[in-house]
Order: sequence, then C-alpha cells, then structure tokens
Amino acid sequence: MQTEYQYIRFHQIPTPTYRKTSIYGCENLKSGASLGEVRWYGPWRQYCYFPQVQAIYSAGCLRDIADFIMGLE
Repeated sequence: MQTEYQYIRFHQIPTPTYRKTSIYGCENLKSGASLGEVRWYGPWRQYCYFPQVQAIYSAGCLRDIADFIMGLE
C-alpha cells in the first residue's frame, strides 16, 4: 500500500483498543503540517477522509487521497 505521494503522506495513528479499524493521519510532505485523517465512517460503512484544517486540494491531491483509501479496502 502506497503511503507517500508527491505532496502528501499518510501514517497510521495509534488507536484505542476498543476501535475495530485503524486511523491514518494525512500530512503535508514538505512542512509536515497535519491536514486530516482517514478513518472508518460507520454510517457509510467505508473509510472516508476527514479534513482537520481548511485547505485547498488540487485534483491530483484528491486522487492521491482516493488512491490511499482504495488501498485500505
């Protein structure tokens, strides 16, 4: 599973033992700033991206986020 892309990278975040699924942080590759998380969204029964900051994403960055999520399923 790819975790590093041109502008962003993903890393697994330690999760409490009661969680059945993992959480992955998304950060800017250049600055290391946290951008959001990929975590399980129960109502949709799939992993989703949860932004933590107001940011602008290019089509390429959105494709990278989608590619990472698709690798989890």
